[in-house]
Amino acid sequence: MDRIDKKILSFINKSLPISERPFLALAEALGMSEEEVLDRIRKLKDSGLIRRIGATINPRTIGWQSTLCATVVPMDHIEEFAEFVGRYGEVTHNYLREGHLNCWFTLIAPSSDRISEIISETERALNIKILNLPARKVFKIKVALEIE
Repeated sequence: MDRIDKKILSFINKSLPISERPFLALAEALGMSEEEVLDRIRKLKDSGLIRRIGATINPRTIGWQSTLCATVVPMDHIEEFAEFVGRYGEVTHNYLREGHLNCWFTLIAPSSDRISEIISETERALNIKILNLPARKVFKIKVALEIE
């Protein structure tokens, strides 16, 4: 990943415009062609540095449910866990943390039944117990990472 890739990631993370051709604005800001920007983004996506580019929607405003989940996964099974949980489109974040509860992920789904279904399937498949922590109160903070 070079300096230009880092600039692209920073731009996408904090100021991608809502327009018919948002990557054209990025290309113009960087003095590049739109095709070159799109090619670099494809390569970043193929490499796994970009998982998705899309809007962030408050699930409650569309009647959906969300929850934070935590579990204990032995270190030699972390990859298996991440791969299994990552198969669900409803998983928005999946990360490793220090401490007893070392694997955390968030779910956004159309219903609490679907959330329960995903949790149950994961528990059965991986022989683990998942702590389901639905939010009582939602706090939204803007996270804009400076990649450079």
